[in-house]
Amino acid sequence: MYTRFLHQRIEKRVNSGKAIVVMGPRQVGKTTLIETILATRSYLLLSGDDPHTRSILNEPNTAHIKSIIGKHKYLFIDEAQRIPGIGLTMKIITDRFKDVQLFVSGSSSFDLSTSINEPLTGRKWEYLLYPVSWEEYEQHHGYLEAEQNLENRLTYGLYPDVLNHVGDEIAVLRNLVSSYLYKDILAHADIRKPEVLDKLVQALALQIGSEVNYTELAQICQVDKNTISKYIEILEKGFVVYKLGSYSRNVRNEIKTSKKIYFYDNGIRNMIIGNFDPISMRPDKGALWENFLIGERIKQIGYKQSLARCYFWRTTQQQEVDFVEDVGGNVVGYEFKWQNRRGHRAPKSFTEAYQSEVKLIDRTNFRDFVVIPG
Repeated sequence: MYTRFLHQRIEKRVNSGKAIVVMGPRQVGKTTLIETILATRSYLLLSGDDPHTRSILNEPNTAHIKSIIGKHKYLFIDEAQRIPGIGLTMKIITDRFKDVQLFVSGSSSFDLSTSINEPLTGRKWEYLLYPVSWEEYEQHHGYLEAEQNLENRLTYGLYPDVLNHVGDEIAVLRNLVSSYLYKDILAHADIRKPEVLDKLVQALALQIGSEVNYTELAQICQVDKNTISKYIEILEKGFVVYKLGSYSRNVRNEIKTSKKIYFYDNGIRNMIIGNFDPISMRPDKGALWENFLIGERIKQIGYKQSLARCYFWRTTQQQEVDFVEDVGGNVVGYEFKWQNRRGHRAPKSFTEAYQSEVKLIDRTNFRDFVVIPG
């Protein structure tokens, strides 16, 4: 079992009088994390996957909830996004049962964020759990073994089930994609054309590291731009992809409105395009390296509660910085290379405009980028 960074952070919030909400993709270990925290405590588990649970928690009153909880001081509602009106149910529990610590997990933000944000304003601690981070992976396996498996992580990703089934990664990823990526998203979102979602996801998987053009995607999928925008938003809420916007302070020739889209996990991306060739044989190794590094940085920013805002930077003359972080006006750029190319120079227009350095991240120093102190 991998020790998750959020374990200690959540442990400190137990019995704080607020609900503890853990969200993230399916199969990243949310249930395991909460059950590990509750391992030495007596608790009641209710699963939103169970039709009976959904019926008893749908618009219950205080007396009904009291009879369900009984004498338990800890209540864990798993897959809460499947329960209609769960936000109001959680509000009743946190308001009326002060001696009960409520834990909630959710596999998507389709319904959960929307339904709990208003009822639980000021009543919850919310956490986002990602696939295993490089820091967690290295702490579990040790520096040397982790380093030896870097190329496998670029290929198969860092989902716990993938890591726990060495030699059977492709079968695990196939099951993950077919169940959570399509069934889960189709079940929880207003997607009327699943074949369009399939085309869109494949197109995005082939464009990681490149700016996305909604008009071009619409032509590929044979739908309008609004549908593309809506489906990408659904993929974001399902924790499949995330967007990186372009950085600009109105320097004349900067690209100001473009976006890049990355996948939260390399293994999911590679399963979508059906390519698990070794890194040495892949023409897309640079894109995989970039997707991996930025994804790990996003995990660290979330877990370490950094105030960094993330972008990429490009000009109309095609000068580019792969990744830009702005922390309170302090701007740092990063360039990603699988292998260090001697003589690499950062765009002068960027360094002069923002009085910023641009750091080159390759295999020799990537740990400095994917592990933030704190």
